[in-house]
Amino acid sequence: MKRATLLPLAGMLVLAACGDQVATGDGDAREVVVGAAHTQDRLNYPTTRTVEQTDIYQSAANGEVEVADPYRWLEQDVRVSPEVAAWVTAQNAVTNRYLENLPGRPMIAERLRELWNYERLSTPAAREERYFYSYNDGLQDQSVYMVREGLDGEARVLIDPNTLSEDGTVALAGSWASPDGRHVAYMLQDGGSDWRTAQVIDVETGETLEDRLEWIKFSGLAWAKDGSGFFYSRYPQPEEGEEFTSLNMDQAIYFHALGTDQSEDQLIMSDPDNPEVSWRAGVSDDGDYLFIYSSAGTDGNAIHILDLTDEAAEPVAIFEGFANNHSAIGNVGATFFFLTDLDAPNQRVVAVDLSDPSSLTDIIPEGEFPITSASHIGGHLVVQSFEDVRSVVRVHTLEGEAVREVELPGLGVASGFNGRPDSPETFYSFTSFNRPGTIYRYDVETGESTLFHEAPLTFDPDDYEVSQVFYESTGGVQVPMYIVHHRDVTPDGQRPTLLYGYGGFNIAMTPAFDVRRLQWMEMGGVFALANIRGGSEYGRDWHDGGRLANKQNVFDDFINAAEHLIEAGWTSPDNIAIEGRSNGGLLVGAVANQRPDLFAAALPGVGVMDMLRFNQFTAGRFWVSDYGSPQDPDMFDVLYAYSPLHTIPEGEGYPATLVTTADTDDRVVPSHSFKYIAALQAADTGNAPTLIRIETRAGHGAGTPVSMLIEETADKWAFIAFHTGLDLRQQQPAD
Repeated sequence: MKRATLLPLAGMLVLAACGDQVATGDGDAREVVVGAAHTQDRLNYPTTRTVEQTDIYQSAANGEVEVADPYRWLEQDVRVSPEVAAWVTAQNAVTNRYLENLPGRPMIAERLRELWNYERLSTPAAREERYFYSYNDGLQDQSVYMVREGLDGEARVLIDPNTLSEDGTVALAGSWASPDGRHVAYMLQDGGSDWRTAQVIDVETGETLEDRLEWIKFSGLAWAKDGSGFFYSRYPQPEEGEEFTSLNMDQAIYFHALGTDQSEDQLIMSDPDNPEVSWRAGVSDDGDYLFIYSSAGTDGNAIHILDLTDEAAEPVAIFEGFANNHSAIGNVGATFFFLTDLDAPNQRVVAVDLSDPSSLTDIIPEGEFPITSASHIGGHLVVQSFEDVRSVVRVHTLEGEAVREVELPGLGVASGFNGRPDSPETFYSFTSFNRPGTIYRYDVETGESTLFHEAPLTFDPDDYEVSQVFYESTGGVQVPMYIVHHRDVTPDGQRPTLLYGYGGFNIAMTPAFDVRRLQWMEMGGVFALANIRGGSEYGRDWHDGGRLANKQNVFDDFINAAEHLIEAGWTSPDNIAIEGRSNGGLLVGAVANQRPDLFAAALPGVGVMDMLRFNQFTAGRFWVSDYGSPQDPDMFDVLYAYSPLHTIPEGEGYPATLVTTADTDDRVVPSHSFKYIAALQAADTGNAPTLIRIETRAGHGAGTPVSMLIEETADKWAFIAFHTGLDLRQQQPAD
């Protein structure tokens, strides 16, 4: 299907030519016209040079296969390569000129600032008589960390990351109050990187201690019960210039004693003979034991327990190997409670006695729907489940007897329920597509929920309708999908619709509030969330149904979601935009390649686009558990068949595409998006624009300042509104 190319503004968009400089392979520079639209169906993109690079892979079906990689040079770090930096500048120049002239963009940004301007709190954590939580007054770039002396005490700021950088890109990336509430250990991230720096603050005085720990990544902090220090995981310092690209190997667990230098930290666990193994630590309820988690990917882990009261103790294996997923819930003496999917795809709660660690006793057996988490609070087990993609929370005794179901405010997702085994107090947040997070205090003994915080809003949640449908996909599987819209919006066969998906890594997409989606609906668009396979919505089987050799099921589920929206009379191929981030960016790239006729616009964000080299950078090696290895001949055939970079169709009407990434993304390195857009722009994909928006001083998403999020969203919504036919000249439906 060929679409007529649309350029923003009435009639032809004409921009002054500009002479941005792009370095060529021999170090010279040439002038490239990057902004002029000489006709109504063409954009002039920066010329991206190619190199003679061919790799040989082993295919189970075809033996040796040569694969060209002409944009290999774009894998260089933008901070290191002037040529890549110049290419980024030139691409952003083209994109910015296009986006700045889209109808309604200033209005979108202005309204987003209004909608975003509401108070937000995290669920509090209690330590003795102090309560710790994060807070944002609305438009603060970064949330601040607060403490209250007593539940009704006056709040004061402990850590304000907004004061740590002029551009708002230094973010608080985690905080852990000590058991006695005297200190808070916290991590900072700079520019969106996954690297963390840990520091410690004295709660009473507000003084930042001299303790400073670096090269932390993919780690929490776990305090010793006496508050003398904490356990954490870190990597060796990378080689200079490779901090944001080199593979993350040789992680180890250390103990840091307060008041000492990081060089003095005690090594607790490492495995130099298996550098690909990752390690993290947790401390038991009573502080007497250390949980040692190990894994080699994103799926499956082992757990050992170390007795901290015995200096001669050796770790005791509870769960070995990486074939299943396990997490500690709590303990009573030497009896430990775990959540596991061993012999239970929907997970079960088991008890283990340390004297007989190989014997598991069912406390809460596997049910029809997956258990997502459990916690040990006030002598009870609080168990959260996901039932047809909505939260259900139940309280049980430690013997597994059901006590009650927590009454939630409606259809949505609950989170929190953290606390101590000796106190009945806990907090939880409840949210839905049309309702921001509201915080409740809950007593596990009485079952009473009391409102702790509810923000005043600039919109009426009841103006939006939330419904759930099920549609059939590959293999006769019924896939759930949420459809959300303003109450005045009805199916008309041409309604601009944004379809979102993820489909991977055992991560469920939940019916949670997002102010950005609310604005899309306020403008008259429909939002749909497809709970496709690959996530955890229906337990391990749902995950396994969308990973490794089953990955095509994920793409089929998403394509079938779009076709269902069309068949149900909501929209048409000329009015559907698709969005996904990270693994979801891969999803968008793959389905746009497979069914370019089905979508009007595509928003692949920070996506994994090169399925043959994803495991060569930073955390990419962890993803082999979900994707498989391109060095495996069987999995090479699977990966090569859907890799977005390698399957771009020629001569078809490709959707209008706005790729988004960031120069400091060291999770999914930006070269994925760089190479993909270069290939798109070089291919004959029709007349629709194929652009890339590259944020600077930002990463994979965590820690991005609110001001940056507003600008990025305004760009994306203006782009897809224009290409799906959403008329921004009209007012959104009246309240």
